[in-house]
Amino acid sequence: MTSITSKLPQLGTTIFTTMSALAAEVGAINLSQGFPDYDCSPKLIELVNQAMKDGHNQYAPMAGVKALRLAIASKTKKLYDAYYDIDTEITITAGGTQAIFTAITAIVHPNDEVIVFEPAFDCYAPAIKLMGGVVKSLELEPSNDYRIDWAMVKKLITNRTRLIILNSPHNPTATILHQDDIDELSAIVKTQDILILSDEVYEHLIYDGETHHSMAMYPELRERSFIIASFGKLLHATGWKIGYCLAPAYLMTEFKKVHQYLVFSVSSAVQQGIAQYLKDEDTYLNLPSFSSKSEIISEMAWLKLNLSCCHHRAHTFNL
Repeated sequence: MTSITSKLPQLGTTIFTTMSALAAEVGAINLSQGFPDYDCSPKLIELVNQAMKDGHNQYAPMAGVKALRLAIASKTKKLYDAYYDIDTEITITAGGTQAIFTAITAIVHPNDEVIVFEPAFDCYAPAIKLMGGVVKSLELEPSNDYRIDWAMVKKLITNRTRLIILNSPHNPTATILHQDDIDELSAIVKTQDILILSDEVYEHLIYDGETHHSMAMYPELRERSFIIASFGKLLHATGWKIGYCLAPAYLMTEFKKVHQYLVFSVSSAVQQGIAQYLKDEDTYLNLPSFSSKSEIISEMAWLKLNLSCCHHRAHTFNL
């Protein structure tokens, strides 16, 4: 047998795979993965099915179906008053995870440092390490409601800091960024050559009248940010694995260099169906009110379990 040297020697199978398999084996309620226990819209299924019947079954353009990129640009302008060019600044991906991996691969070089807030979605650190980067972890404290301690962030900044990864609404604590967080972040990166990866896949799950502070809203942050979003969470169809990345053209150019040789493109018919479905703005504007009390309780139970798992992973692998 030929010997190999693992690039991720401390990493085993993701906890999501392990727990989902165990739940299936014993017939338990599966709280380990963030997918809903209700189906996506029948109308959406019909639209995707119709797209298949209409012949949208071959490769999509590398950047994604034009109609969907137009819908995303329109949604982003409406919600955040931010314009993204559909040809140079929007790419459709195979879910949010692929978009995150692609962005990290595109801009992290050996010995670059990346600031990650723990507990964190478990795809961040492995991607950084695969690129030879260094994970600089900052653990969010429950005593501070899992808010970011920006004084500690400043202490982590060095001349090798290349990227800060943000996640709001945060998985798994449900904490969100506030205006004072934006002000602190802006002040930190203003004079630094630091990029931002903003994981915003839960952007529409905002409650209590709060505001989602997307990086797209702030020109000084938008110009240095990859923004990652996912239709899996928005449309209750996580198995379709359709996400997207927004970034200024100079960053998207590098993103596409990796994307084209990683997956090239994703499901044509699903993209076509989603593009048609998004013509009704209520599909995303009314998502918070869609959740019933029982569904919110179910989601919070999942968040608590995921939180404990994330803490366990962070300590186990010293991320």
